[in-house]
Amino acid sequence: MPQVLRAFLRCLAFLSAALTVPMFEARAADQTRPNFVFMFADDQRYDALGVVQREQGEKGRFPWFKTPNLDRLAAEGVRFRNAFVVNSLCSPSRACYLSGQYSHRNGIWNNKTPLDVGLTTYATLLKQHGYSTGYVGKWHMGPDQKVRPGFDWFASFTGQGLYFNAAFLVNGKVERADAWTDDRSGDYAVRFLESDRDKGKPFLLVVGFKAPHGPFTPPRRLEGAFAGERARTVPSLALWPGFNRDLTQGKARPNPGAEPVAVNLNYFRCIAGVDENVGKILDALDRLGLSGNTVVVYGSDNGFYLQEHGLGDKRSAYEESLRIPLLVRDPRSGAKGVARDELALNLDLAPTLLDLAGVDIPSSMQGKSWRPLLSAASSSQPLRRSFFFEYFRESGGQNATANAGGYNTPTLTGVRTLTHKLIRYRDHPEWTELYDLSADPYETRNLVDDAQHGEQRRQLEAEHDRLAAEVGYRIPADVPAEPKR
Repeated sequence: MPQVLRAFLRCLAFLSAALTVPMFEARAADQTRPNFVFMFADDQRYDALGVVQREQGEKGRFPWFKTPNLDRLAAEGVRFRNAFVVNSLCSPSRACYLSGQYSHRNGIWNNKTPLDVGLTTYATLLKQHGYSTGYVGKWHMGPDQKVRPGFDWFASFTGQGLYFNAAFLVNGKVERADAWTDDRSGDYAVRFLESDRDKGKPFLLVVGFKAPHGPFTPPRRLEGAFAGERARTVPSLALWPGFNRDLTQGKARPNPGAEPVAVNLNYFRCIAGVDENVGKILDALDRLGLSGNTVVVYGSDNGFYLQEHGLGDKRSAYEESLRIPLLVRDPRSGAKGVARDELALNLDLAPTLLDLAGVDIPSSMQGKSWRPLLSAASSSQPLRRSFFFEYFRESGGQNATANAGGYNTPTLTGVRTLTHKLIRYRDHPEWTELYDLSADPYETRNLVDDAQHGEQRRQLEAEHDRLAAEVGYRIPADVPAEPKR
């Protein structure tokens, strides 16, 4: 072989080694970056957890309800007792999780608008920084969207989907099966974990469960669960909401008394099915040797009323609607069975995942990282002393005379602290509500016109306006005004 050719080949070998070694080293280094699994339910209220019912004791409404796998997550990590969404509606909350931005900023303020594929999300950024990304289950941002921006692999359905025989788009190919949809989501999640994705990369897996959203159809194996159980009463069951007063004026709200009342058991059966699938995914992480370096987060897109203030659904701003379960297990932190009272928001998920992955958090994100609160040694470091929330009235829907909320929930904003809440309604300042949550956790006494709480009202109104300016609050142009009835 001529010397010139040998020299050329040696040069090629050197260049190849120079290029290959850093790439190999980068992949090896990726093994130290955490994997992420984020699972969330649709409409699961904060107290629909076995661990919360035990903690509440005699004040728990559903003492018979059990969620062993979610309780396992709480026992192995951190449970945020005061976790909230900033817009209590499905699509807007999902967009808040992804983008770390309020609805008026990310453009998703209703259940109809598809997500802008160019929006910066934790998924797009983690993918850019070497993560393998997968999405499973309910997406629910735009009925016809056939992509999941930021995700390499997906097994997901559009819109609300069906509880049985749902059409999953698996990387664009339709798959159907006569099985409960969230069982299938659990199976797809395990398939992603077992897949031949690039094992040199850390991964992000997001699982959006359909349950317990209506029509509250549980898996067949759980159709008889909790048979005969009833819910304890709370004072707010005897009240109408403080808004839409023209729909309830002159109508008495029946006082349920002290005896247990009927409750939608299928709602809880659906959550029990989700709990089983959470267990399936946790077991897969263990079996595959992934648990030690995987941060697992569990939450919900919003809460849900079970007749508190005469309401079903969500949307409005009482605790049962705004408040959600939030569990975070980071096995590297050493935190086990820790319960925290700091105010945590769905906006915080995106900056938290980026922070834990060592990725710079964009200034466009309005949430805060939970990282300082995930260590067993962490002292109480409040992320915030208050937060701003919003909801924008949707057009159409039902004229919910019997259920004074529903789709007639008006455009509202508010501020919540650890102890107080102020709610404002754009078109009806006379409906303003103020609650002392420390003394009145069921929000039964509106103090807005109480002279003894005048200074508290002024402080909350000032805080409301400060936060509104800070987050750049604005009302989208196509939000309908409150109708004159």
